[in-house]
Amino acid sequence: MERTWWKKASFIAASTLMLVVLIKMNGDITSFMQHVKEQDAVYTFVQVNRSESEKAELLMQIKEEAEKLKVEPINARIDRVFKAIPGYNGLEVDIDATYELNVNAVRGAELRFIYREVEPAVQLVDLGSHPIYKGNPEKKAVALMINVAWGNEYLDSILNTLKTEDVKATFFFDGSWLNKNKDLALRIQNEGHEMSNHAYTHPDMANLSRAEQQQQIVKTEQLLKEMNANNQWFAPPSGSFNATTVQVAREQGLLTVLWTIDTIDWRNPSSEQVMARIKSQLEPGAMILMHPTTATEKTLPIMIQYIKEHGYIPGTVSHTLSSERLHDSVEGVDIF
Repeated sequence: MERTWWKKASFIAASTLMLVVLIKMNGDITSFMQHVKEQDAVYTFVQVNRSESEKAELLMQIKEEAEKLKVEPINARIDRVFKAIPGYNGLEVDIDATYELNVNAVRGAELRFIYREVEPAVQLVDLGSHPIYKGNPEKKAVALMINVAWGNEYLDSILNTLKTEDVKATFFFDGSWLNKNKDLALRIQNEGHEMSNHAYTHPDMANLSRAEQQQQIVKTEQLLKEMNANNQWFAPPSGSFNATTVQVAREQGLLTVLWTIDTIDWRNPSSEQVMARIKSQLEPGAMILMHPTTATEKTLPIMIQYIKEHGYIPGTVSHTLSSERLHDSVEGVDIF
């Protein structure tokens, strides 16, 4: 470890003085040893004058390790059952940044790596007009989807729960509801939730003409744009859609999303019944369908806690369906 003699002397003198003080006070040598450990860590990264050959050797070592540590991205794909499945970013070592991080470290210190994400060559938007039922199975994220066409009396409690749990959800608005409840919708937006399209009059989209389907989507999308909502999703009411629905939505810049888990909260099930469905079907990339009902109001806190306890990240549809990685918790690794 390359320290000058005076740094060593200062460190020893200061530490000895602290030891005397601590022992006089309460004989607590444990605190002293912790202090020594913390101070010693300061010297892990000090200025080291490496020779050019040592620098070249370090760079070669980083490059060799980078090949071993590389995680390939996963392309978005079409599944026979679940249709469009989003991709998932890979990881690669940022060699230049990693070199700069380690070049001044003491010789023999463990290498630290800085990573960067690598996007897949095929993204969700590249797959064409296909419905989406779930996220990538490698990403332990879960989307909370709340379709709103009625149920104002439960929204305050639901929003309070989301705020308490520090979780954002995606609210799919029926356009006629949105037109009448802009103040409430503004509160939802201001609290950081995602605002998306649920047609205008909650119709059976599969039984509408192309022009009628377009009108349903466009009218609601116009209201969202007036609120400066940057929407990219369409959820067909009652899950009724056909190929035309998906194509019309895509023409408006929207991807059609369904769900993985239906809480069937409109049937007024008990919290135990809702949770039984969650527990039996929860998986990475799951999309959970809800409405502002008494069942959701009562179950949402339990649901979110269960999701978190099992290592999943609850959030919006955009978060779940994006190819961005969740934060990797690898010791000695920084990801940008």
